[in-house]
Amino acid sequence: MSEAQKTAGRQDAGPSTVTGVDRFFRITERGSTFGREIRGGFATFFTMAYILVLNPLILGSAKDKFGEQLDPVQLTTATALVAAVMTIVMGVGGNLPLALAAGLGLNAVVAFQLAPLMSWDDAMGLIVLEGLLICVLVVTGLREAVMHAIPQQLKQAISVGIGLFIALIGFVDAGFVTRIPDAANTTVPVQLGSTGTLAGWPMLVFCVGVLLTIGLLARKVRGAILVSIVTMTVVALAVNALADVETWGLTTPEWPDTIVDAPDFGLLGQFSLFGAFGQVGVVTVVLLVFTLILSDFFDTMGTVVGVSAEAGLLDEDGKVPGLGKVLLIDGAAAVAGGAASASSATSYIESAAGVGEGARTGFANLVTGSLFGLALFLTPLLTIVPLQAAAPALVAVGFLMMTQVKHIDWDRYEIAVPAFLTIAVMPFTYSITNGIGAGFLAYVLIKTVLGRAKEVHWLLWGTSALFLVYFAIDPIEQLLGV
Repeated sequence: MSEAQKTAGRQDAGPSTVTGVDRFFRITERGSTFGREIRGGFATFFTMAYILVLNPLILGSAKDKFGEQLDPVQLTTATALVAAVMTIVMGVGGNLPLALAAGLGLNAVVAFQLAPLMSWDDAMGLIVLEGLLICVLVVTGLREAVMHAIPQQLKQAISVGIGLFIALIGFVDAGFVTRIPDAANTTVPVQLGSTGTLAGWPMLVFCVGVLLTIGLLARKVRGAILVSIVTMTVVALAVNALADVETWGLTTPEWPDTIVDAPDFGLLGQFSLFGAFGQVGVVTVVLLVFTLILSDFFDTMGTVVGVSAEAGLLDEDGKVPGLGKVLLIDGAAAVAGGAASASSATSYIESAAGVGEGARTGFANLVTGSLFGLALFLTPLLTIVPLQAAAPALVAVGFLMMTQVKHIDWDRYEIAVPAFLTIAVMPFTYSITNGIGAGFLAYVLIKTVLGRAKEVHWLLWGTSALFLVYFAIDPIEQLLGV
């Protein structure tokens, strides 16, 4: 664009306004333009909008300790609201093209680890507590200290394990994998489909969806996951209209009576900050909150640095500009997610798609956040997506998280064994907490056996001690007569 065109464009929009916005977001200073920022905002939204379907899918398919389920429509509203508000706050306060929404992996912890032990209000209260503690860690500078306590490759193993866990959830939700009833008198705990074979139109929709998602990812199509969900939802609508389908499970693909509807904010404020302590006890709460902090905390650090590096925003020392503000906003997003019952919100690596389109500032977040705001009024359209159309995305996200396995040194037992246990225990026990605990304990044990206990950070020793109590809680309670 020529200088004359830039000047004309500024005059058309109002000199003082455009110049002020440009100066505030440092758009020209960072070598960007309003056009690039707008395109980047759209790209980021379309690459992460799948969370509007997946978050209600994950949270809505689980039951709490008392058998209660969250309403999918209310979950969609809460997810969109938190993403819209916190993405805009990050843009204005952090001035990075870094969008936020309910974190995948974190919502799995809430749905399948927290909820079965307590009520939904108590579970969301732990998310709020986790976010507040992250904010304290940021303010005190302890966030970096805890980060340095855990070996990088063990952090990567945690991401891999969560990826496999999410993929397993996708297979189970779609009915591709089912548990064999004990009456089957077999030692095999799971099987293919409900009868050992794949049958029915819904299963075909899922299988085609997996193949489509894989193909789009291989072709590096922007918004591959969202394109797959939309395409397979259309296919499911056609199949449901033309074929005799006995059941689709939780969500039947039927066109709603209305596309636009007022948002349902019924879940906002439905949390109990300290209710979990009465349900599961102090030790378990501490371990659960730690798991949430760990998952949120390190994903954010990697995402912030990765997106900033791709945008060319790191300084000469490799530091992110305004990192303190960015991390504080990310912690506040976790609080907002819990308070809205949308699970912990965190920074999205999909923001790199916007950077690829030229976004370099927080102005792109205004676009992304506005699009999430628009989605608030489209919940009837978003809740027609059946599990079989959305679950392929879980498998794909599991693959993407699995790619971290290449960074693990499998020739060093003090890393390889803890990494393996972390990765394997998560999906096999259907518990993220169990996987992290197994990995930490194995790491401390092997370092000690090798005579290198001094290499283990004291924070890791303390955490491992808590996990030891966590795993041995039943005999300890029996010993104490609790």
